[in-house]
This record gives sequence, structure tokens and C-alpha cells, in this order.
Amino acid sequence: MTVPRVGHIFLPSKIGLLPWQCQVVVLHVVLLVSRTVMSEMYLARPMRIDGIVSSGLGRAHIFMSQHHYQEQFKSIIGRSAWPGTLNVHVEGDSLIEYKKLRVSAGLDEGESSNVESHRIKGFDRDGVSFGGATAFLATLLSNGESLECAILIPDLTRHADVVEVIADVFLRESCSLDDGDKISIVLE
Repeated sequence: MTVPRVGHIFLPSKIGLLPWQCQVVVLHVVLLVSRTVMSEMYLARPMRIDGIVSSGLGRAHIFMSQHHYQEQFKSIIGRSAWPGTLNVHVEGDSLIEYKKLRVSAGLDEGESSNVESHRIKGFDRDGVSFGGATAFLATLLSNGESLECAILIPDLTRHADVVEVIADVFLRESCSLDDGDKISIVLE
């Protein structure tokens, strides 16, 4: 039997349904869609990235200390950021999770993260271009302590397996971290 339609809406009288039966079907579909949307929004588990503290090139302070960036960090993390980053080497499942953030930041292709991102705009100063970045609010867990932070993914980075973490404090000192220490970063 051919089912007559108008757009994607079935005409109930032509397929033998009474109007109240159509209301039940529509209500069921609405409930299924609502449950799926609510599950994705509220039941999604936080993203966790585990890694090992590592030394960087020691150049992040050049960028992190720029006034233009600091003003944007204040609006995102609520305060100025320490002029440097904590580098965390990731692999395995944590690298897969970090790659999702990189996809959300526009650096890689594949499955993106559902973690909210914050755009850091780049700028030019005296003929020098300072690139943009993407930030993701997070919590750093180390030695039984937790500290608010953000993962910062610069647009121009060569580190596909190194997470750069920023906070309003010097993380190595505040958390007593050395190269080789294991830490976790949790993103909601």
C-alpha cells in the first residue's frame, strides 16, 4: 500500500489511523528524541586525560606574557594566567581523547569532543604575528589535590602528543611536579 504524505507528515485518515492514535505516535517519537538529547547533554561522562609531566622548549612564556593573550585568559579562566605552560605527554586512550580536543580546535580531522571550547584570538604586533589558540576549562589532579586550569591548544603547534596546561599559578611549583610525574586532567 502506498502511504500518501505531505512533506514528511503522514495523512492519518489515508492509512487507517484515528487522530488520537497519531498523537500517541508523535508523543512517543518526541519522548525518544528528548531522551537522546538529554542523555548526550547531561549523562555524558567527563573527559579524562592522563599523562606524564615533561619539559618543553621553555618558550611559552614569550607568548603567555603578552597583554593581548592575558586579557583573554582573564575572561576565560577568571584571572591572569601564569606566563608559561605545563607540558604533559599523553599516549594510548588519553592521546585519543586529546585528539578529539584537537579536532574541536580545528587542527585535526576525526571525531570531535563535546567539551566547550573558548577561542583565543591571535594578533599582530610590530610586524610579528602571534597566533590564536583554543582553550578548554579543566581540573588538574595530582598527589590527591585538584587545581582549576585550562588546556591550551595553539593554532601553530607541532605537539600532537603533548598537552599544554595553563593556570593562574606556576603549576610545577604549586603541585610539586617534576618531569616524569603522572597527572590527570578532567574536562566536563
